[in-house]
Amino acid sequence: MIDRYTRPEMGAIWSDHSKFHTWLQVEIAVCEAQAELGVIPATALSDIRSRAGFDLLRIREIEEEVKHDVIAFLTSVNEIVGENSRYIHLGLTSSDVIDTALALQLREASAILKAGLESLHDAVLQQARKHKHTITIGRSHGIHAEPTTFGFKLAVWLEEIRRNQSRLADATTMISVGQMSGAVGTYSNISPEVERLTCKHLGLTPAAISTQIIQRDRHAQYVSTLAIIGSSLEKFATEIRHLQRTDVLEAEEPFAVGQKGSSAMPHKRNPVGCENISGLSRILRGNCLAALENVALWHERDISHSSVERVILPDSTILLDYMLHRFTRIVSNLVVYPENMQRNLDVFGGVIYSQAVMLKLIEHGLSREQAYALVQANAMKAWNKPDGDFKGNLLGDPAVASVLSPSEIESLFAANNYLKNLDQVFSRLGI
Repeated sequence: MIDRYTRPEMGAIWSDHSKFHTWLQVEIAVCEAQAELGVIPATALSDIRSRAGFDLLRIREIEEEVKHDVIAFLTSVNEIVGENSRYIHLGLTSSDVIDTALALQLREASAILKAGLESLHDAVLQQARKHKHTITIGRSHGIHAEPTTFGFKLAVWLEEIRRNQSRLADATTMISVGQMSGAVGTYSNISPEVERLTCKHLGLTPAAISTQIIQRDRHAQYVSTLAIIGSSLEKFATEIRHLQRTDVLEAEEPFAVGQKGSSAMPHKRNPVGCENISGLSRILRGNCLAALENVALWHERDISHSSVERVILPDSTILLDYMLHRFTRIVSNLVVYPENMQRNLDVFGGVIYSQAVMLKLIEHGLSREQAYALVQANAMKAWNKPDGDFKGNLLGDPAVASVLSPSEIESLFAANNYLKNLDQVFSRLGI
């Protein structure tokens, strides 16, 4: 997915060159640990450091014959290093290198996603502050409920983004582990001390125990976290999609000069960016299911997870990076229509103030059942009528007038009455 929203650095993490470079980084770190422990000569380590490299085309050529990517990689490295290459990969199995390198790749990808979440957080924070007092209608079941503010809607998003930041941090810690434990994980031909020192050099935590692989519940948690973040983005995008509907039109995603919405209808301004976010979130959730399926492997290992991860890990991190960047642009340039929000607040003569009227009637001595029936009858007379006038109905109802004065009724039809605790809520979030 290469377009103006995609940052090349995320895709680069998953290139063949980057993969083999990370494998080489791991192999050299193992040599450093073994030299430190006296397993290999210091002169050999110096030679390996200075000469180590690989030839991408040569790796592909060798793999075509041997059908094993790690062996092809090691053969290419050995051809370049020469005699001291015999000290490379001592006591290791392929997954020691692959899984430890994968942790480095995922950690690097996480840093980019972390930055993307921070940018989105800042964009939402700015809009929440800007629209803290922009009064709009709250909806439940898609039906007008009671007044809120557009900034309050965005503050709800903000707190969810913060939870996703915590989730990503936890998931990144979960996959930032390495192993150098050899075949079936029993350290039969390598010391646990090599693993400890290698992971220290790489900035990873040694897995407390592994088989021939790092256990895939870790990766399932990571991909699940990406799917949750994607689902949050879809939630936010779905709200904008609704608000952009012609019959609502309280907010809409930016529409650039020269942009066209339809090949047939020149008037169209479609929420294509938010629809894109909604669609891509489905892929992230599908990849999450694949990651969960990877948890159950045969005995100490099989490689049924490997083919899956070659798809879902690059795709999920690249997709989420794209989604974060694109949605941040949408939020930063969101078009808001306070006048339309006010129009929608006033529909049917203020039926949205029904609870306030009911509570005032109860305050004056009516039972809840009596108050509810009285208010509902007047609301239903106004419902879905072009000239519906809930307030007028109340003022003209003798049963209501016997309890509430016109000034009392009038005072209940004020959206600001619903915002008295707005500052307290925003203060909780540090806004």
